[in-house]
Amino acid sequence: MRTSPLMLVLPALATAQQQFPFADQINPFVDQVKGWFGQVSASVSSSAPAIPTSISIPDPVASGAAKYADLKVERLTLANHKDVLKPGAATASPGLEEWMIYVTGGNKTCYGRCGRAETAWNESLALMAASRSPPSLAMLDCETDGVLCHAWAVSPPQLIHMMLPQPLLDQSTPATTMRSINLNMTTVTATEIAAVHLQEKYMDVAPYEGFWHPFDGPLAQYGLNIPAGYFIWGFSQIPSWVFMIGVSFLSRNIMSRRMGGQAPAAPAAA
Repeated sequence: MRTSPLMLVLPALATAQQQFPFADQINPFVDQVKGWFGQVSASVSSSAPAIPTSISIPDPVASGAAKYADLKVERLTLANHKDVLKPGAATASPGLEEWMIYVTGGNKTCYGRCGRAETAWNESLALMAASRSPPSLAMLDCETDGVLCHAWAVSPPQLIHMMLPQPLLDQSTPATTMRSINLNMTTVTATEIAAVHLQEKYMDVAPYEGFWHPFDGPLAQYGLNIPAGYFIWGFSQIPSWVFMIGVSFLSRNIMSRRMGGQAPAAPAAA
């Protein structure tokens, strides 16, 4: 704020009134200047805009927290995955439902190295919640739901992006677009995961249309993907030492048969 020159003049006039005897003659002039300065100050104060005491500004942190609270991460299991990923289960609006499924594991399935990826996934939820149309989210734990992981041929840490279509008027269901995105165990970040949705980075990955497609693959169409998942999961539960004993027993059996099948040499004629 600039200081008016009159504020510097008034103290000087007061000092002069005390030092010089003729200062009484200029008192009317000093009073007039003081009155004029008060009027100017009042006019300036009245012309300045008043600062409102309360301004209604939305809090971005609170808004983001509210969206984050509404964002729900479904836990996929062998029992509920068909109901959770059913077309129309997440939203009633027509079109495609965008799903992002995070595949994680524990000490047996991820060798205890999924901690960084899981932290990045949890931090990315707030970023995706702030978007205009956040995707539907789910998580699949291969440590507790290994049958479903083997039925889909996925392994942690991985991100599955799906475009789940709505049924048509004739009750037919279009093909489901599925993309599998592998995550680096040591360098993955929350922004990298959120960019799959926010920047549509999933378009950089070719859609999967192979044998193990969970909706449109041959195994899924004939209802054989879950039995195949049980078979592979059961086979993976067999300890490695059982295979070593089996291979050792089989090799010994083959060698004994070969040695027993050889006839002793006949003695030479006299």
